[in-house]
Amino acid sequence: MLGDGVPLLLLHQAPMTSGQFDSVYELLAARGVQAIGIDMPGFGMSDPTPSTPTINDYAKVIPPVLDSLGLEHVAVLGHHTGALVAAEAAVAYPSRVSKLVMNGPLLANEEERARFFNGTHQWELRYCARPRAEHMVELFEIRDRFAKGSVSPAKLSSYVVQALLGRGAFWYGHHAAYTYDLATQLPRITQPTLILTNTGDMLYEHALRVRQLRPDFAFHALVGGGVDIVDQQPEAWTDAVVSFLCGADSEHDRRRTA
Repeated sequence: MLGDGVPLLLLHQAPMTSGQFDSVYELLAARGVQAIGIDMPGFGMSDPTPSTPTINDYAKVIPPVLDSLGLEHVAVLGHHTGALVAAEAAVAYPSRVSKLVMNGPLLANEEERARFFNGTHQWELRYCARPRAEHMVELFEIRDRFAKGSVSPAKLSSYVVQALLGRGAFWYGHHAAYTYDLATQLPRITQPTLILTNTGDMLYEHALRVRQLRPDFAFHALVGGGVDIVDQQPEAWTDAVVSFLCGADSEHDRRRTA
């Protein structure tokens, strides 16, 4: 937790930790935001759930986290899997969530779900330690391909470490994401909401689908970047978040070039 001002709870993607937001904690604090990052259940240093978790299970930790910090309500921002957890929290605990930022929300159709469960999910189920740290090299190379040369080797190494820190099964996070029905929950969200995306994100088209279902939500698309937009464009990302939280920019359809 860093800074004073508008409290913002940050929920990471899977399989990562609160370290995903290391590049923006200070930037947010300098702009009048109290940035609060947590490791969701089974990730990083947090305890795992007793069984295969759902997005609802991840969201259940938010009220006790706020209670422990003495906060009645906060704005909540989630990235990818974290965006679904943030959305579920907004619906399940509306008095605790004042504003919502869905950064790269997943809104999968049946074909995309089937592709995931027949492909990436099977790889994640098999993922395990191998001699000469081959499993770590494999994960490093995957993240390097995603970043397309825009993220340093040191930061990519951090991604690998974060992914392997979790105390829950490696496949839990994405499994929870692809079994969650965001479309059903979207009409129930009543808080002021921002769809934050970037054109290079693998879930960019998903964000556009969410926008079609909730055109009343604010929308902001950074140009370029990828999965690691927080590290690739930290200043522009922070500006977009703070503008929404602090009301400095209410324009819904603004596109910024990094």
